[in-house]
Amino acid sequence: MKAKQLRETFTEFFEAREHALIPSSSLIPHDDSLLFTNSGMVPFKSFFLGNETSPFKRATTVQKCVRAGGKHNDLDEVGRTSRHLTFFEMLGNFSFGDYFKDEAIPMAWEFFTEILGLDSERLWVTVHETDDEAADIWETIVGVSPDRIQRLDADNWWRMADTGPNGPCSEIFWDMGPEYGPSGGPANALAEDRYIEIWNLVFMQFDQQTDGTQIPLPNPSIDTGAGLERVLLVLQGVDSVWLTDEFQILLSRVKEICNIVDKDHENFISLQILADHARSTTFLTNDGVVPSNEDRGYVLRRIIRRAVRHAYLLGVNEPVMGRLAEAVVDLMGDAYPELVENSSHIKKILEREEIGFRQTLTTGMAILDGHLLQLESGDSLNGEVAFQLHDTYGFPIELTQEITAEKGITVDQKSFEAAMAEQRDRARKDFSNKEKNQNDNSHFQRILEEHGPSDFVGYEKVRIESRILFVDSNSVILDQTPFYAEAGGQVGDRGIIEGEHGKAEIIDTVYGAVGQHRHIIGSLVGEFQIGEKVVAKIDEVHRLAVQRHHTGTHLLHWALREVLGDHVKQQGSWVGAERLRFDFSHFESMTQEQIREVEDLANEEIFSGAGVAMLETGMTEAKKMGAIAFFGEKYGERVRVLKAGNNSVELCGGTHVKHLSDVGPVKIVTEGSIGSNIRRIEAVAGSASLNLLRDTESILGESADLLGVPSTNMVEALIKRLREMDELQGEINTLRAAATQGYANDLIENAVDGVIVQKISGLRRDELRDLVMNLRSKEEVKVVVLGTVTENGGVSIAAGVSDTEISDAGELLSGASKIIKGGGGKGKDFAMIGGKNAEALPNALEAIRDLLDKA
Repeated sequence: MKAKQLRETFTEFFEAREHALIPSSSLIPHDDSLLFTNSGMVPFKSFFLGNETSPFKRATTVQKCVRAGGKHNDLDEVGRTSRHLTFFEMLGNFSFGDYFKDEAIPMAWEFFTEILGLDSERLWVTVHETDDEAADIWETIVGVSPDRIQRLDADNWWRMADTGPNGPCSEIFWDMGPEYGPSGGPANALAEDRYIEIWNLVFMQFDQQTDGTQIPLPNPSIDTGAGLERVLLVLQGVDSVWLTDEFQILLSRVKEICNIVDKDHENFISLQILADHARSTTFLTNDGVVPSNEDRGYVLRRIIRRAVRHAYLLGVNEPVMGRLAEAVVDLMGDAYPELVENSSHIKKILEREEIGFRQTLTTGMAILDGHLLQLESGDSLNGEVAFQLHDTYGFPIELTQEITAEKGITVDQKSFEAAMAEQRDRARKDFSNKEKNQNDNSHFQRILEEHGPSDFVGYEKVRIESRILFVDSNSVILDQTPFYAEAGGQVGDRGIIEGEHGKAEIIDTVYGAVGQHRHIIGSLVGEFQIGEKVVAKIDEVHRLAVQRHHTGTHLLHWALREVLGDHVKQQGSWVGAERLRFDFSHFESMTQEQIREVEDLANEEIFSGAGVAMLETGMTEAKKMGAIAFFGEKYGERVRVLKAGNNSVELCGGTHVKHLSDVGPVKIVTEGSIGSNIRRIEAVAGSASLNLLRDTESILGESADLLGVPSTNMVEALIKRLREMDELQGEINTLRAAATQGYANDLIENAVDGVIVQKISGLRRDELRDLVMNLRSKEEVKVVVLGTVTENGGVSIAAGVSDTEISDAGELLSGASKIIKGGGGKGKDFAMIGGKNAEALPNALEAIRDLLDKA
């Protein structure tokens, strides 16, 4: 059975058993505690926690996953083992409070033994040592022999992270045969190559808190995961994922791209790494990850660099990542059509990153060669240098070790590991803080479980009567609300909540638990009581200003894609009443012409007066309409599609204007870089554009008044003033040059035995340097040292020594630099230092005189 057939067979089996077939979610999870979607259950986490109600009781998926970075990281093992991958596909079936162990276990056995035809005598199972129920089902209902049911401890307790959903699990193993290791089943630690896990059945029962306590989940559920690549390994009778059908095709393409023939066995590891990394980089880029120096972008960048390094080891000097991505798209485009749609964008991102890193490799080599020139055979390269190459220039430590070994030089591994450990510790603390923040809403979770999510009516209404479910000094939770809670980049609503005995100014609205609107209190007069009826009214002026910017953001997104290309994807946004901010993927700064073109396209749509339509539909139907997703939004089975005018079609849960003309004129205020391959624009719309125009007019008016001309003549007046300033500056320079020459003559006259050490006032650093260089060239001068206090309150000292003198200018200033608390350059004939302590200049010059006297 091939990979394509296995995907279809698995999902058809569970669809026939009333499971909804759910398409694979993005590799970017809606979960701050995770870098990537690393298992099939991640998209359903909120269902397991009870934060949201699942629209289906049963589901099945083929979920794309990545394990590279964070808690689950297989990157360093990839290519060197027969089963580790950074990108893999997880077959899964899920129950959300519907069936449990008594149905999940028999279904898994039926699929393996009856549908796939696996030999039941070669299948072993493990259960948690406390799980008598699962062990009994395997033995009495399924009929597995007791000697092939083993109990384990931590290995049979599954958790997604240090906190969150978890529970006992039962794993199914395949016996590869005696040639792969000793007997004894999966419990034998020495037999891990013989017994390989091919399916994990997780019995989701608990939610672990940050303090270690386990809270029972509202509805015990089922989460199973079978790695597609591992199941294929068994079905196809091979002992490595690299020998399965899709990997064999991909490896053939990799060999072709790298010009490697089959007999080159020593290249297998590099080829396997390239095949795996081609898949992970292609899928990550497709899902919107952009190479950068932070979080997901950094992991993608590291994977790309590791691949390029192995292409380098294979002697490939031309870029390969784009061609490798093409191979992945050709191979997996049928299963994942979005790869075909985005293939041009994927290639462009990967090729650009690779070309940049190949330049980095060259820079890193130059730095390394500079250090090696100072060492001899038998020496050791400082590990901090190796870490700098690794961390700053992306230089793999293995490459550094290989190059140094050629010269008989080792790398100080201890100091390198110390620097790496310090970096990992920083990353671990950051990751831990993210997990903690993710799980601090248990208080509001209890309110959600008792009353359910808030009923948001703010799409249609701005004022309603409601009932208080919860209140404290900071916030109010209502049973229904017109207040939009901050999400998808749009700020929360403001307004008033008023009851019989109290009135609160609401300054923001955010989420407590999922679907629960928290109204943040700015000020409260009187008091509120739980159960009290109140009137909730949003600030309509604020809401409309936000809506103008939100709808304007959609139009700018469309216009950017029109002008710059379809590779533009949203990377983040912020929409407020005063302005909007939009982050997007792009490789270079925008020209003024491009900015104007984007503005013109957006405003042309606005001035057309076209309508704005919001439609609620299914995800499949939305995609057929051409809707694209906004970064940061979370989408369920039912989604809201915003059609803004005739061109912009987006998935969006925010609030928007009714007609494009309501947006008012849109003006881009700034455009710049916020990271590698990520640009940011800030813009204003509606009355904010009018305020910007008025501010600009005010500045122009004040400037014109200062120049004494009408504002229409400002440019000519400014050019005239600049010309006059240049002429005046020329006169000043002439006068200063004459004064400096006068200084030179006076200093030469007062020189003692050809030595000048003096403090001079009123000179700039460049003038001080020129004066010293001029004096050292005079026949009468042997040594000249001049010091001055600069305009910013600092101090500069310059020293010059004639060609006939043996004194060293840099050595003359070395002691003085400490006195003035500064530093500077070295040189025999000329040296210059700067410092902060101007009051110490006389002492510094006196120290130099003493040094010259001794000489």
